[in-house]
Parts: sequence; C-alpha cells; structure tokens
Amino acid sequence: MSTVVPAAPRSAATTTYSIIVAVSACHMLNDIMQSLLTSLYPLLKENYALDFVQIGLLTMAFQVTASLLQPAVGIVTDRWPMPFSLPVGMGSTFVGLIMLAYAHSFPVLVFGACLIGLGSAIFHPESSRVARLASGGRHGLAQSMFQVGGNAGTAIGPLLAAFIVLPFGQTSVAWFSAVALLGMVILTWVGNWYAGERRLAAGRPAVSRALPLPRGRVAWALAVLVLLTTTKNAYLASISSYFTFYTMENFGLGVRDAQLMLFLFLGASALGVFMGGPIGDRFGARFVIWFSILGVIPFALMLPYANLFWTGVLTVLIGLIFSSAFSAIVVFAQELIPGRVGMIAGIFFGFAFGAGGLGAAVLGIFADSHGINFVYQVCSYMPLLGILTIFLPRLPASH
Repeated sequence: MSTVVPAAPRSAATTTYSIIVAVSACHMLNDIMQSLLTSLYPLLKENYALDFVQIGLLTMAFQVTASLLQPAVGIVTDRWPMPFSLPVGMGSTFVGLIMLAYAHSFPVLVFGACLIGLGSAIFHPESSRVARLASGGRHGLAQSMFQVGGNAGTAIGPLLAAFIVLPFGQTSVAWFSAVALLGMVILTWVGNWYAGERRLAAGRPAVSRALPLPRGRVAWALAVLVLLTTTKNAYLASISSYFTFYTMENFGLGVRDAQLMLFLFLGASALGVFMGGPIGDRFGARFVIWFSILGVIPFALMLPYANLFWTGVLTVLIGLIFSSAFSAIVVFAQELIPGRVGMIAGIFFGFAFGAGGLGAAVLGIFADSHGINFVYQVCSYMPLLGILTIFLPRLPASH
C-alpha cells in the first residue's frame, strides 16, 4: 500500500497559517543564501578572472545539481516521507556557503555551488508537501505563500550583496551561515509538526491516485507544463544571471546601482508569485497561466531596445506578470497527478533550477562571442513559446 498520507481532519478543514508562514520564511532564508551566488558574480569574476562561460558554469553547477536530484528526492519522499530531511537540506547549504566564502580556486567555487544545489534539492519537495498539507484546501494560496518566500529571498540577496558582501569582501559570505542555523531550528519545529500530522493520519485511506483525465492527455499536459516552465525560467535566467552586466555595459551603472536594478526585477517577481496563487484559487490555474504568458510578450519584446528608465519599468512588469504563473503551474500539475506532491514539486522546482542553469551556461557562451545585447535580443522571443498553453486541457470540476 502507498504510504502517501493525507492531511489530518483539522488540516482538511482549516488552513494552518503558522506552518505555511514558517516554511515560507525558511524558503526566504534558503533563497537569500542561494541568491548570494549570482549576486557575487561581479566580485568572483574580478577575484578569479572568470569569463562569462565560467559564470554560466557556476550557475549550472548550482541549478543542475538541484534539477537532477529534486525529482528523485520527491519520488522517494512520496513513498517514504522524511519530515526531518528539511533541516538536513539547510545544513548542506550552510556548508556550501562556507566553501564559497573561503574558496581558493574555481573548482572549489563549483563544489560549493553544488552543495547549495543539494540543499535546494532536499528542501523544496518536502517543504512544498508541508505547504499543501497545511493549506486546508487552499492550494493556490499555500503554494504562492510558500513560493513568495523564495522569491523574496532571491530579491533580498542582491541587496545584501550590495551593502554587505561587496564592501566587506568574499569572506563576509560566511556571516550568512547564521541564517542557515536559524533555518535549521525553524525547520526542526516544522518537522515535528509534520511528523505529528502523519501520526494523526495513520490508518486512514491513502490519497487517491486516480487520474482526472486519460493517461495520454495527462502526459501531454504535463509535457506542456514542463516546457512552459523551462521556457519561463531560461528567460528569467537571462535577467537574473546577466542583468547586472547588461545595465553596467549599456547604461554605465556601477555595481551597486546595477544590483539595485536587479532587486527591482526580483522584488516584482516575488509580488507576482504571491498574486498568482489566490487568483488561481478563484479563477483557476489555467486562467493565471494564460494571463501570465500572453501578458508578458509585448514587454519582453521591447526590453532590449529600452533606455535606462524604461528598462527599469519593463523589468518590473515582466517580473510581476511572468512570475505569477509558477504557483498555478505547480497546482495544475498536482491536480493532474494526484498523490504525487513530492514528485511534482521535484520536477517543477527542479526544472525551474535546471532550465535556468542550462540556459545560463548557453547564454554565457553567446555573451562572450556576440555580446550581452545580442543575448537579450534573442531571449526577448522566448516568451512566444508560451502560446503552447492552448494545449492545456480543462480539468473536471471535482479536481
């Protein structure tokens, strides 16, 4: 018999906000630490004489490690839930930060990035499951609250890099190990709650894994969602990994001002994620996906040709609109394949990282050979692939 455990009766009736807020806060702490890697790129580029290909390889080491491991972690924890794997994942990030702070060579940087990726792979599937378990049926809200913590952390990272790491140097990254220790404490408490929910639900029937649609249609819809996620995150990687260099080259900004521009984009992305979940609960995940995909296209096409002011405006609009779809995509996929919360979280959080990592590496090659402007011109057409949303089916009302 499957060991996937449904929510206890009280969780099915009410939303446990304290747990959702806790995992969201830890997602923020986790992604603050992870975003330090990309925020460090200008400093690392100078300290280690890196080229854009090596910058892309660092991103790939982090994101592909997470991508390859997250689905496997999700599949395993669907069958054997591991409440206390959450603080273990945060511990891996802790070690990775220490390595980044004191690395003496590029290979050590890569290994530290891999450890941070491992922490991400362990953290995301189980914490996403906890958020759904505590949702009380408001899956979009819970997923968006969980995800917005990560986006907020990603947005705060460049600010911390600009005002702490850049002035005090690479070794100051080690100071953020205290953040990892705080996360481990909170996640130990969350793990205790999760273990208690599993005990309360012992003996109840397992969650039904009956598919809402024929298997072929489910597989096709899942493939479309994966492609949408891949396209979306490859495009967003072009901004998060290279935007500071783009604004410095085109508009003559200093490193700190370029980091503030990146913060505008990442902050808008966090707000977009938060808005997307509740809207999806009210109007349906499919509606949010359509709005996100179609709404971003004109702004993406204009971005490479904008001046500094309009670049700031357009990146805020792009972050706000494009990011609103992610929670809806995850919830839609969870409804397509019931009872596989960990696997779905692993696939989509994994693809979010992996696609961004592969995209960053490829874009780095083009940035070295053709220049940053060429990269942004090519990437402006990526959102057009979102038209594939037309192939997403409507799910039965009971799902």
